[in-house]
Amino acid sequence: MNRSLAERVLIGLRWMSVVLCLIGMSRPQLPEGREPRRASGIDIVIALDLSVSMLSEDFELKGERVNRLTVAKDTLKTFIENRSNDRIGLTVFSTGAYIAAPPTLDHDFLRRHLDRLEVLGEQGTAIGAGLSAAVNRLRELKSKSRIVLLITDGQNNAGSVPPLTAAEAAQALAVKVYTIGVGIRGTAPMPVGVDAYGRKVYREIPVDIDEETLTQIALRTGGRYFRADSTKTLRSIYEEIDRLEKTEMEMSKHALYTELMAWFVFPGVVIFLLELILGHTVWRRLP
Repeated sequence: MNRSLAERVLIGLRWMSVVLCLIGMSRPQLPEGREPRRASGIDIVIALDLSVSMLSEDFELKGERVNRLTVAKDTLKTFIENRSNDRIGLTVFSTGAYIAAPPTLDHDFLRRHLDRLEVLGEQGTAIGAGLSAAVNRLRELKSKSRIVLLITDGQNNAGSVPPLTAAEAAQALAVKVYTIGVGIRGTAPMPVGVDAYGRKVYREIPVDIDEETLTQIALRTGGRYFRADSTKTLRSIYEEIDRLEKTEMEMSKHALYTELMAWFVFPGVVIFLLELILGHTVWRRLP
């Protein structure tokens, strides 16, 4: 074999090796079939109060004083982890209501959004708007059971939707609402600044949860009202809701795949080694 032909062969082997390795590194997969999966048939939307009063530090977490929002987020993450087969969405409200995450089975995505939540800095609590936004996220979903978890620490004093009107809409759509009032009884310490030594300065503010309205919302929709005045109580509430809302159905999805990476990378490596060996031995001294 003359030198020019040998060089063309070696270059061809090099490119063949590169192409095979690139294909292999893209991780091609071959679907094999369907794997049965258990699904709850339950869709849940969490409506979380982000008004300024949620900064009141009347809870403890791991031995430290923390605000209501911190505890709500921490306990919600555990609830979400325990509902791995449910679609769960997230709405938030203060003087208005906002969609934070649509109902999804991607709970990592949901937890990331939950971690990023902060109070909205608005003076007002639109419970009716928050509930209405959550119910609307469930309106088009054809699941066996649809649930809203409404979490607030105050009274409805903002927005154009009365809470009981939103409850009637939920009732008409067969959406069950569990309401949770968050906060100790009496007064709660609200941080209002820091002193000359960098320590937080607190002001005691009254805890003013409209338990009557929250109870009516729950009763009209077939849910229950809970009062959470400690981290332990809030955890037990989520555990109780978890027990109350259990139903299963079987669904299937493509889940079994054969990895084809080795079928491309291994020949690519062999061809690369062959090109090196030929280039440094048999064809090295061609005239």
